[in-house]
Amino acid sequence: MTSHAELAALVAAVAQRRDREAFVRLFDHFAPRLNSYLQRLGSQPTQAEELTQEVMVTLWRKADQFDPTRSSVPTWLYRIARNRRIDSLRRARIEFLDPLDEAMEIGEDPDTDGALDAARREDRLRRALGSLPAEQLELVRLAFYSGLSHTEIAERENLPLGTVKSRIRLAFTRLRRLLEADGVVEAG
Repeated sequence: MTSHAELAALVAAVAQRRDREAFVRLFDHFAPRLNSYLQRLGSQPTQAEELTQEVMVTLWRKADQFDPTRSSVPTWLYRIARNRRIDSLRRARIEFLDPLDEAMEIGEDPDTDGALDAARREDRLRRALGSLPAEQLELVRLAFYSGLSHTEIAERENLPLGTVKSRIRLAFTRLRRLLEADGVVEAG
């Protein structure tokens, strides 16, 4: 099974009919190759296996997004694998801080005026973030706490790039309005 046309036909069968046999054939063909690829990129065997599973789940869920006029099946799957590995490395590097978590420490002596002001600003920001619609808050978290680009967020959330950009822009407009009204930032 090496023909690009045959591989594309199998992906189409998964997309159109949720064809399990086609998926099994794709899995059997690509899983070992993706696993080896991820290990060559530096992933540990266990992590490579997990990432391979994620890629294959993505194939199952998003087969309808594959466009044979834009890339081949191997190119599409290897790109997904590379992106999943990058996401994994970022998650390992970045410690997620939930802006809504009350236990978030300020890191300064709470007896100083500056620390009190910082605590008030953080509390106002936390409340402002909490007032965002869930879909805007999630995109802000992915962009600024997980460090994903707008394109990566669009791909990950299965949204058009323009939607991601407009939701983040709307979130910042709303945050600015709330924080200006609360005196945290100056009106600009």
